[in-house]
Amino acid sequence: MTSYRTTLEACGIAWPELSRPNLPFAPTKRIGDILYVSGQIPEALSDIVFTGKVGAEIDVETALKSAKLCAANVIYWVDQALDGDLDRVIQLAKLTIFINAAPGFAAFSQIGNGASEVMNAVFGERGEHARSAVGMAGLPANVPVEVEAVFHVR
Repeated sequence: MTSYRTTLEACGIAWPELSRPNLPFAPTKRIGDILYVSGQIPEALSDIVFTGKVGAEIDVETALKSAKLCAANVIYWVDQALDGDLDRVIQLAKLTIFINAAPGFAAFSQIGNGASEVMNAVFGERGEHARSAVGMAGLPANVPVEVEAVFHVR
């Protein structure tokens, strides 16, 4: 586990400290050897770190930081679901990045790369994944980015 934390920290992101939100859905749901991770927003502890539309209040650099933090939060919940053993990740299958975009903004892939780079750094070859990065008219709490994932696990 230390190596995963160290690798995440080398990406410039502290290991997340999150608590399960009081919402009518779970952060993760495992069905057989597939682990679904609910959309993660850029939060640390119980604070939302970034808000606003990308291309308006949020610039590309800040959106990239937001995407990286969302990816770290995905990793945190995977770690929780696998009892602290990220070696049980066989493969990140799919990553979806939602970008709260101002009209005319179109660099969705560039923002999505922030989340993808974190996953590739932390999981190596097991982090190579299929991906979608799409623009949205809005996201919960007006966050700039939300990331969800599907993992193959043992």
